[in-house]
Amino acid sequence: MKGVVFTEFMEMMDSRFGPELTERVLEAAHLPSGGIYTAVGTYDHTELLALVEQLSLAVGLPATTLVREFGHYLFGRFVKSYPRFFQGVHSAFDFIEQVDNHVHVEVLKLYPGAELPSFRSERPDDRRMLFDYRSSRPLADLAEGLIAGCVDHYGERVRIERMPLAADGGGTAVRFQLTRMD
Repeated sequence: MKGVVFTEFMEMMDSRFGPELTERVLEAAHLPSGGIYTAVGTYDHTELLALVEQLSLAVGLPATTLVREFGHYLFGRFVKSYPRFFQGVHSAFDFIEQVDNHVHVEVLKLYPGAELPSFRSERPDDRRMLFDYRSSRPLADLAEGLIAGCVDHYGERVRIERMPLAADGGGTAVRFQLTRMD
C-alpha cells in the first residue's frame, strides 16, 4: 500500500485526536516500519489495520467507523491534492464511474507499482448506481468512506447500501448500491 495513505492517516489522527495520541497509537502498534512513512514508499496494509486497531482501542470507536471516517477524510485530501481529477466532473456518479479507467490510470503514473483495487460500475437507471469493489486487502470500509466523501463533495443526497460479494464477508469484495435521494 502506498505511503500516501499512511501519511494521510497520520495527519487525520493528529488533527482529530492530537499528536500525543498519534504517538501512543504508533508505539502500541509495534509496526515493522517503526511508523515512519513517506508518501512514495510502499508498506504492508496490515500496518494500517494495526494502527486502526490501536486507535480504536484508544478512542473507544469501532475500527470500521474509523476506517470509513478516514475514507471520507482522504477523499477531501484527494480533492485538494489532485484537483485535475475533478475538472469537468459535476456529480458523484460521474466521478465514481471514472475511477477505474481514469483516476487509477493517473494514480499509477504518480505511484508506479501501486496495487489498486478494481471497480466496476453500472447505472441501472438515472437514480441508481451499482459499484463493485474488489481488492486483495479487506478495505471495503475505506471505499465506503471515499464514496461518502465524494457524495458530500458534490453536495448530493445519496443513500449508500453495501452487500458482500465474497463468501467470507471480509471486506475484499463488496457491491455498493448508490441511490439518489432527490
